[in-house]
Amino acid sequence: MPTLDRHDNVFVLDLGDGENRFHPDWLASVGAALEEVEKAEGPRALVTAATGKFYSNGLDLDWLFAHPDRHQDYVVSVHGLFARVLSLPVITVAALQGHTFAAGAMFSLAHDFRVMRADRGYWCLPEADINIPFTPGMSALIQARLAPRTAHEAMLTARRYGGTDAETAGVVDRAVAEDAVRATAVEIAQAQVNKAGDTLGTIKARMYAPVLAALRDTAGPLG
Repeated sequence: MPTLDRHDNVFVLDLGDGENRFHPDWLASVGAALEEVEKAEGPRALVTAATGKFYSNGLDLDWLFAHPDRHQDYVVSVHGLFARVLSLPVITVAALQGHTFAAGAMFSLAHDFRVMRADRGYWCLPEADINIPFTPGMSALIQARLAPRTAHEAMLTARRYGGTDAETAGVVDRAVAEDAVRATAVEIAQAQVNKAGDTLGTIKARMYAPVLAALRDTAGPLG
C-alpha cells in the first residue's frame, strides 16, 4: 500500500512495489495521503514515486469486473483522484521509474511535472488496443496536458513511449538514468516549495476549470 514520507519540505508518496492498480483501498490510501499534504502548513511540494517494475498500471480491472454494479461509482472515485491531484495547492512531480500505463499514465498527467527513466519502461495509453474508451473526463485531462499532436497519437495509436521519446514528445519533462529519477523529481519539487498555498490552488482551478468540471461530473461520468 502507498506510504507517505517527508524529506524537508518535500512529501514523497510511494505508491507501492507492485502494479499499483487503482483498487478502492489503494485509492483511499492515496486520498488520505493527499489530504495530509494539503492540510500541512508552510512551504511544501509533493513527489509521487514507486518501487519496482511499475509506476502504475491503472484501473484494477479484476476488481472492476468482479463488481459490475459499482462501475460508475468506481469511475467517479478515479476521476476524483485525477481532479484532486490536478488542483492540489502544491507543486506536484511524478517520478516514473517503471511502466506507466492507462489510468496510471493519466494519473501522471495530473501532476505538474514528470520525470521518467530514460533507458527502460514505457508510458502508454493502451485504451484503443484494449477496447476501453476514454471517459469525457479522461479525454479532457489528456488533451489539456499534452500537445494536440501528441495527444492524438497517444490516444489513437496506443503508442508506447520510452523515456527519451516521451521527453521529445513533451509527455515528460525530464528523462534521466534510473538511479536519478526520484532524486531529480525531489530536486524539481524542492525548487518550488514556496509556491504552495491558496494562490497556486486558485491558479490551477482556473487554468483547468473545464477539465475539473468534466472530472467532477458525477451524473454522467461515463459519457
